[in-house]
Amino acid sequence: MKHRNVGIIGVGQTVHSSHREDVNQPELIHEAVTAALADAGMTMADVDCVVHGNMELFEMIHQPDMWHVIGDGAYGKPGIRVTTGGTTGATLVCAADALVASGLHDIVLAIGFEKLQEGHTTGGITNMADPLWGREIQTGALTGMTADAMIEEFGEERAKKAAMKHRVIMDKHAMKNPYAHRRFGFTDEMIPAMIANTPPLVGDLTIVHMCSQSDGACAMIFAAEHVVKKLGKKAAWIQDHVTVHREETFNLFGNHTEVSTMRYAATKLFGRNGITDPRKQIGVFEMYDPSSWWGLDWTREFLLLSGDEHLKMVENGDIGIDGSFPINPSGGVVASNPIGATAMVRVAEAALQIRGLAGERQVKRDFDLALASGFGGTLWTVLVLLAKNPPVSEEAQS
Repeated sequence: MKHRNVGIIGVGQTVHSSHREDVNQPELIHEAVTAALADAGMTMADVDCVVHGNMELFEMIHQPDMWHVIGDGAYGKPGIRVTTGGTTGATLVCAADALVASGLHDIVLAIGFEKLQEGHTTGGITNMADPLWGREIQTGALTGMTADAMIEEFGEERAKKAAMKHRVIMDKHAMKNPYAHRRFGFTDEMIPAMIANTPPLVGDLTIVHMCSQSDGACAMIFAAEHVVKKLGKKAAWIQDHVTVHREETFNLFGNHTEVSTMRYAATKLFGRNGITDPRKQIGVFEMYDPSSWWGLDWTREFLLLSGDEHLKMVENGDIGIDGSFPINPSGGVVASNPIGATAMVRVAEAALQIRGLAGERQVKRDFDLALASGFGGTLWTVLVLLAKNPPVSEEAQS
């Protein structure tokens, strides 16, 4: 039980693009912050604290939050800077929730951003790995190991078709999202040609499977329950979240396997929230899917599935926006990837779904719970559960 309930009442994000050369970093952040404040019906004067995050080594600017105050208006306010790799955006959500739930602050602004055109992402990632023991991740964020494993388990034809159909479904969703970076207009009829002709990156991971580099920012307003009620705002309530970090390198010897951080996080989160059938109890899932192969594989892990159930979900179109279990109505990470904001965008999009404010990408049927995930580091996971109604809290009981 939390001390105080926390509601998300403001969401703002920029248009995501490979090159936002029309703005500098503070101006980019300003777009997201002003949109979030407008959504919440607030000004910066109402904000008690700001949490800010990105992968600062990617742009090679130390303590960027100091510079960004001219864009976000955080001058003179308490602040925290967060960097946890690809999970940064979700960690920002967890930090903002803790700051409000604890009673330390009533209203917190969280900001995640990246301007990847101004740095060298792969150069930053590869230099964090030991050149001998970590040689299997010297491609940076690019790895074909999941594709290899799925092809071995399900056969080349079926695995490749399922991974590419996953990519096509994500693109269909991205076409409904005005903020998405990559919107190609893929159709099911294009799948055979896409499998045959897409340039490879590593093994069977091709350029169309993989997420891109994006410039973009996301901002969110978190408020205590009494503030939400006073303002009369429609909120997405933070029901629970779990963070699972595991320091490791990919196994180089034999076929030893471990429980993935995705399955471990889902087991923990679902267990303490009474979720026994996530596909029926959760209405939408915004998954951090760095590639279509991982998005396909992690559907099994996050939903605690076995066998080929996850492949069938994709093959039958169940993960489509009008399917039985919509995944990434926003288009997901393969559509937009401003790394410091990417995981926050997942939570922001899930919050918009709960609040019924997702526009053309809104899931039509009614539901009470939404799930969002963050990914980073050596297969780290952050999992966030949002609810339409506030859970029981100490403050509410008193």
